[in-house]
Amino acid sequence: MSKKLGLNIGNRRFDVDVEDNFAVFLEQQMRKDFNVEGNNELKTLLQAYVRKNHELFLQEQRIEEIVRKLDI
Repeated sequence: MSKKLGLNIGNRRFDVDVEDNFAVFLEQQMRKDFNVEGNNELKTLLQAYVRKNHELFLQEQRIEEIVRKLDI
């Protein structure tokens, strides 16, 4: 089953369908990054994108460090 989540960016509404088990997590993250009740500027979207990619970068670094430790 899926759930529809929506966001207003640049005065346009965007809706996505996501699986229920991911929807709860995504909705929480969207509330942290965006104004889910109102409009968001494109700049806000770009800032959230960069922030999430930085988190992914740090996560990848930690994973590589753990793998190196396990290989020793």
